[in-house]
Amino acid sequence: MVHVHAFGDDALGDDDAVGLVERLHAGEVGVEEVVDAAIARVEKVAAELNPVAFPAYERARAEARDPRPGWFAGVPTMIKDNVDVAGMPTMHGTDAWDPRPAKADGDFARMYLATGLIPLGKSQLSEYGFSASAEHPRLGAVRCPWDPERTAGASSSGSAALVAAGAVPLAHANDGGGSIRIPASVNGLVGLKPTRGRLAQDKTFRDMPIRIVSDGVVTRSVRDTAAFYREAEKIYRPLHLKPIGDLTRPGRKRLRVALNTTGVGRGADKEVTALTEDVARLLEDLGHTVVEAEVPVKASFADDFVLYWGTLALAMVGPGRLTRGRSWRRAHHDNLSLGLARHALRNAHRIPSAIARLKRAEGQAEHLYDRYDVALTPVLATETPRVGHLDPTLPYETIIDRLQDWVAFTPWQNVTGAPAVSLPLATTANGLPQGMMIGAPPGHESVLIELAYELEEARPFARIQD
Repeated sequence: MVHVHAFGDDALGDDDAVGLVERLHAGEVGVEEVVDAAIARVEKVAAELNPVAFPAYERARAEARDPRPGWFAGVPTMIKDNVDVAGMPTMHGTDAWDPRPAKADGDFARMYLATGLIPLGKSQLSEYGFSASAEHPRLGAVRCPWDPERTAGASSSGSAALVAAGAVPLAHANDGGGSIRIPASVNGLVGLKPTRGRLAQDKTFRDMPIRIVSDGVVTRSVRDTAAFYREAEKIYRPLHLKPIGDLTRPGRKRLRVALNTTGVGRGADKEVTALTEDVARLLEDLGHTVVEAEVPVKASFADDFVLYWGTLALAMVGPGRLTRGRSWRRAHHDNLSLGLARHALRNAHRIPSAIARLKRAEGQAEHLYDRYDVALTPVLATETPRVGHLDPTLPYETIIDRLQDWVAFTPWQNVTGAPAVSLPLATTANGLPQGMMIGAPPGHESVLIELAYELEEARPFARIQD
């Protein structure tokens, strides 16, 4: 198995974002040389991994000459191509219309860039973020740096591939069914899906009937994730949530952990179950109490979630030319987007009751967290599939069935609005990262970050360059 990465002896070195900030602040490296090194690294892996949706290298070089203020000033990043950034097109992982630059930053990009991060461009995703694998028939597949024969996950696939390959230390991701946690798991990264409303968000996501999408980042270290939320909180502070604050070390409290490997309708395979149980034993060795528990979801949850996704697909595909202009090409959509939209149209009479049942999941989650502090599950039910397994040109019924076999754990937190983090704590027999997910009640990101620090210290994360 050949690893594809760009780590080397340049201005970025082996640093994570925090380490790079420390060297920038100390004057050991300059912003311009850091940005140039990042661009060179992106270009080094771009052909094999296909992670870039829109390059904006000259803009990044111009910003490097006069970086905006912020704690991350000068740190290169990528922004997922489903949020607006002024001057860059927003294509949502499709080619169904002609690109045109956004007139202004969206609410998320405005907050994100106010931390000082410098975007090198937009990262690729699966079409509208619906699939857990970005394999567009014309835009190509985004591939995993640990094994380019495998998918990089999705929908935040391009961002995760670039961070894992060492091209940038952290990158924007967002999550409407696992799209931060899935690519984090596949690429050996830390991926925290925050509580609903924790960060500023574009209007498209705010206006959903159920706000299942949360923005965040993928990183190579727990301290990078903690630093990002600390800095974001200085710019955007949701008053209804307890602040996360400046977290730099493990917590002291011993926790009650609910262990589950049965998932939402379809559970983990034998290997992933064993890897999850191994992490449960690690938690017990650290003094935490682990108890096997059922996730309190209704039998209808998976079907209701697919129908809700179909509703969102219909909203994206249905209006067509009215929202995207004369260049709109419905036929350019993949079979998953079209199939989801068709599924919603055929089952329109069931949509109100499905949404009502999904909204009740928030209360069901409260019952779990009355008894436990956190929940441990795998992120995904099986090892990362090869490119082609989730090919979006396959029949819709085949794709959706294979997706539900693989993505059996992550959607629950999207519906409940609770936070969850993927941590690279396991490796399969084939040498691939297999993320483990820890969830907590809404507003309790601090518990997850402190526990993540403890687990990272006890079991240091594998590095692709080693």
